[in-house]
Amino acid sequence: MTNLGKKALMKQRSPKRLAWAGALAASLIMLPGMFGGAPAFAQKAERDTLNYGELITKAKQGEVKRVELDETEQIARVYLQGQKPDAQPLQVRLLAQNTELINILKEKNVDFGEVSSANSRAAVGLLINLMWILPLVALMLLFLRRSTNASSQAMNFGKSRARFQMEAKTGVKFEDVAGVEEAKEELEEVVTFLKQPERFTAVGARIPKGVLLIGPPGTGKTLLAKAIAGEAGVPFFSISGSEFVEMFVGVGASRVRDLFKKAKDNAPCLIFIDEIDAVGRQRGAGIGGGNDEREQTLNQLLTEMDGFEGNTGIIIIAATNRPDVLDAALLRPGRFDRQVIVDAPDLKGRLDILKVHARNKKIDPSVSLEAIARRTPGFTGADLANLLNEAAILTARRRKEAVTLLEIDDAVDRVVAGMEGTALVDSKSKRLIAYHEVGHALVGTLLKDHDPVQKVTLIPRGQALGLTWFTPNEEQGLISRSQLKARITATLGGRAAEEIVFGKPEVTTGAGNDLQQVTGMARQMVTRFGMSELGPLSLENQSGEVFLGRDWMNKSEYSEEIAAKIDSQVREIVNTSYIKAKELLQEHRVVLERLVDLLIEQETIEGEIFRKIVIENTQVVDEKLAVPR
Repeated sequence: MTNLGKKALMKQRSPKRLAWAGALAASLIMLPGMFGGAPAFAQKAERDTLNYGELITKAKQGEVKRVELDETEQIARVYLQGQKPDAQPLQVRLLAQNTELINILKEKNVDFGEVSSANSRAAVGLLINLMWILPLVALMLLFLRRSTNASSQAMNFGKSRARFQMEAKTGVKFEDVAGVEEAKEELEEVVTFLKQPERFTAVGARIPKGVLLIGPPGTGKTLLAKAIAGEAGVPFFSISGSEFVEMFVGVGASRVRDLFKKAKDNAPCLIFIDEIDAVGRQRGAGIGGGNDEREQTLNQLLTEMDGFEGNTGIIIIAATNRPDVLDAALLRPGRFDRQVIVDAPDLKGRLDILKVHARNKKIDPSVSLEAIARRTPGFTGADLANLLNEAAILTARRRKEAVTLLEIDDAVDRVVAGMEGTALVDSKSKRLIAYHEVGHALVGTLLKDHDPVQKVTLIPRGQALGLTWFTPNEEQGLISRSQLKARITATLGGRAAEEIVFGKPEVTTGAGNDLQQVTGMARQMVTRFGMSELGPLSLENQSGEVFLGRDWMNKSEYSEEIAAKIDSQVREIVNTSYIKAKELLQEHRVVLERLVDLLIEQETIEGEIFRKIVIENTQVVDEKLAVPR
């Protein structure tokens, strides 16, 4: 909201606040009138009073023991003979002149005297006045305090919002970070630079200006920064890239200057900027030149990192998962001298991460962390931490003493596919879904170059009514042409099974997502990987959006004739794979029916059992199954 918008909103609110304050003051002013009159609350019940005539009659009859005359209130408090000691006196309203009553009391020797309630009335009046004066004073102090805070915030608007710690106590050391050994080695040198700079300056090495941590979300970039701060033992500033940028021009640049000024005063020190792509994106991005405020902030950051004056003893650590959108001037040597890749961990890294997160959890001795690591290729450190946490939650929910393999399996399914739904009742839809999922799994199992099936289930998870998992035997950095075609064929196995069993008129929309994946893979084979008859040509690049600094118009890098050939090659790859999937399912129709019946009965088939049934019902030797089938 702009300043004008805020002022307009304050103008709308101020009359309401004044009206509310006026009503409150008026009600408080009325309090003395409501409570100041003593008769309003001094009246007693009718049984505690006498009239003037009854008092004279009782006085003449000698029934009055003592009388207290209050001239201020014009009330007589009467104590009667035989009245209980703790009983309240009877009250009688007096006249202007009470000569007759006094004469009778003297004649009957009744003890009487004058008392006054003026002092008590004054005290009550003072108390009531304080009751409405004190809230008004408190209200005025509240408004003064708010105006003071607003003015102080306006003065500090351009100050840096970085969190500062003279000695960072993050509670994280390098021993708590696992799975990224190469990145740890690079960053341990940074800590050594700060602790023992003479080791490097003796041979002419200079301290690096900046370290950029690059990697997918959840791989541990921020965790590594915390470990550096915990190990270095030097002043530590931490801030997010989005905290520099404001709507008002010049504020971000002012905050950058203030941050580096504080850092110079505490050098040597560390500055950690998380999600630096919020402020470090390419200049000139977007239509019309982009946001001037963000570009001014970036220019100031570039100048402070390596400008005319330069910085000594300040190391900047930044983290991002979008290095492709960063400005080229930010990535050059002298600013970010080191770019450390923090990628998803391999098998050994996943095992080390699981050991770290299993320290504070009760894991059953039968659970193999290595088996879990093999089952989770592609998982990041955050995914593995979430996996064990979900397993611990399931263990507590099921009132078990320790996490077992069953909870681990359920947690993997939940992390990968989502929350478990209610199983379908036995119906035509359930049988159709069973054919679809078994089609995927059976074609994938029969193909030599496909990953082995892990599990087939009819239990819905997330938005999927049924799921088939494939898990690779080893880490796959590169994928061959035969593997891609095998994946396309297995993905089409679900639609192929529907068509073989129910016929073309009965195929469903269940293969919609499968067809999207198949088309994408086939097109990449043709246009990016050169795996078609068009030859080893890269015809398309990864598309870039305008707001990331890309071109406004994406120009085609090939002619219309090549575009038609690309479409033809994509169609040929998909159609060939679909025919292959139908041939495999028709050839093994018996095992297809048996697996569908078993899946409907048990709702879940594990990969080992699935492969065993396929082996028992086939007669062809396959390298993947490794036995006659």
